[in-house]
Parts: sequence; structure tokens; C-alpha cells
Amino acid sequence: MKYGLVFGGSSFEHEVSIVSAIALKNVLKEEAVFIFCDKDRDFYLISPKLLKSKLFSSGEYKKSPKLTLKKGGFYQKSLLKENRAEFEILINLIHGRDGEDGKIAALLDFFEIKYIGPRIEASVISYNKLYTKWYAKEIGIKTIDYELLQKGGYEIKTPLPVIVKPLRLGSSIGVSVVREKSELSYALDVAYEFDKSVIIEPFMEGVKEYNLAGCMGEDFIFSTIEEPQKEEFLDFEKKYLDFSRTKQVLEAKIEESLKRRLKESFKKIYKGMFEGALIRCDFFVIDDEIYLNEINPIPGSYANYLFDDFNKVLDALSQNLPKDKEIDINYAYIDSIQKAKGK
Repeated sequence: MKYGLVFGGSSFEHEVSIVSAIALKNVLKEEAVFIFCDKDRDFYLISPKLLKSKLFSSGEYKKSPKLTLKKGGFYQKSLLKENRAEFEILINLIHGRDGEDGKIAALLDFFEIKYIGPRIEASVISYNKLYTKWYAKEIGIKTIDYELLQKGGYEIKTPLPVIVKPLRLGSSIGVSVVREKSELSYALDVAYEFDKSVIIEPFMEGVKEYNLAGCMGEDFIFSTIEEPQKEEFLDFEKKYLDFSRTKQVLEAKIEESLKRRLKESFKKIYKGMFEGALIRCDFFVIDDEIYLNEINPIPGSYANYLFDDFNKVLDALSQNLPKDKEIDINYAYIDSIQKAKGK
């Protein structure tokens, strides 16, 4: 299976996406096609040999062939014709805005390009932390209590300590733990730099957290369950200084009954919403109850390090992508109107 990877995007997580692409280059067994979306939302075909972080930070990527997205794929113009970038399945590797908010999903669906990644509704649900909580409630999964604050608001009802999160952002960007009232205004100002709305949640010490990734092939495919090693919370640097890891993590030392319940929770979240995507769910366990912390519809480095055979997982997912229902448009309604009018 030959994959294409689209990465970058106009997002605060633009650089994280580049790191993910470099990580997957080293994981995929076959040479892939790399398509970079820059901050201006122009597409470039990047040679795998040149795929290094400096290519993008220096602006040298602009010397690469420019691509146009149209029906059936990404095309490079030549003097007499257009050449399509050759891949069978595209992997959406754009983190944050553009990739996880539904923009790319809508374009790929519209232009009939087969892809791995969240579809439009799944993107909208998982990109907005408030919508994620609403969705979890509807399917019977608990979430942490929360308070929504709009830009300009600095008074909160939730007792300290709290965690402050931008509403529509991942990678722990703009996230702060507030223990003293004197720290609150600054933490909110930081979050408001990234979003006009923020979520306030109670911050609880010593909560057990478990990460589980998976997707739907012919049946559910689950990753290793990871218990992240962290200090207070996984801030941006803690998450992404080792973000390009490709070595598989160790399985969390938990009882089989808890593993089973985490997988059942994952199934509830995934089924009917995330088909076609490989996602990672981050769960809390509090007093033996499972809570959904967040859904990562395009996890960092595609969570390759959580799987025994990541390439096999991608291939299984590729064989079971959702298909649009074909609609027969035959103009029978318009014809019946014309006949009724005698035309």
C-alpha cells in the first residue's frame, strides 16, 4: 500500500505536524508521498530525502513542486499536462486547525480522495472540548466537571486548583494549572491568546491516566494501553520533546478488568462516529470510574509507538474505509414539474 501524507496546515500545531511526518517517514515500510500544506495553505510535494525540520523553518520547501488539490488527488503542473501525486490512500496528519476541525476532511470528501482520518462530524466533535463532553454524555461516558468562559471573563466558580484549557486546541498549548487566585488572570490571558473560549476544570492530584489508541478494520484493533509518566500534567514541551518517538511503549500494569472496560469505552466513542480514523483516547480513572479526558482524532506521530505492527494496522484500516452513499440524481422531480406545466 502506497500512502500519501498531508501535514503542516495553518495551525498553532503546525510544527508538531512536521515532527509527526518525519516520525512516520521512519516508521512506514514503503516510501510514502509527502504533501506539505504551508501557513498560506499552499501545497508542496516534498521529497522524502529532504524531509527534515530545517527545510520548513528555512523556507526552502518553496523550491519544491507546488501542487493543486482537485478531483481525484493532488496535481503538479508541467508544460503540457498535469501529473498526479501517486498514492493509494492519503493520511491526514495535520494537527489542530485545518486537519482536526474538518476543513481537510471536507475537501477530501468533496474531491473524492480516499483517506485515513476523522470525517467532518468526528472532527467537529473532537476538536471542540465542549462538544466532546456533550458527545460523551450522550453515549454514557463520564467526563470531568467543567466551566466555560468567554474572552473577557476572569471570574470563575470552580474552586482552586483548576486547569485552564483553550477550547479548540491540542498538544497542551495554552494549558495552565492554577493553584492560587493571583495566578488566574495570567493563565486566562495565556489561554485567550489561542482561543476566545476556555474550559475550566478542577485539577486533581494523583489521578491515574491511560492512553488507548485504535481503529476499525474488519473488527476493532487496539493498541497497547499506556500509562503516561508525568509530573503535574503533560505540557507542550513534555509531550513533544520526545514527540518523534517510534519505539513501542510498555503496557500499563493494570488489571484485565480495567483493560476490558477501557476498551469498551473506546468502542462506544469510536463506533458510528470515527470510522476511517485512527484515534487515541485519553482516559482518567477516579475511584475506579472511567472518565474521558479527550479524544485525539489525529494523534501525535499517529500513535505508532502504541502498536506492535503499525504498518499492519494502517493496512487493515485502509481496507475498511467508509464510503459515501451513492445518490441517483435523475431529475425525475424537475421532469414531473415540466410535464405538469405542459412543457
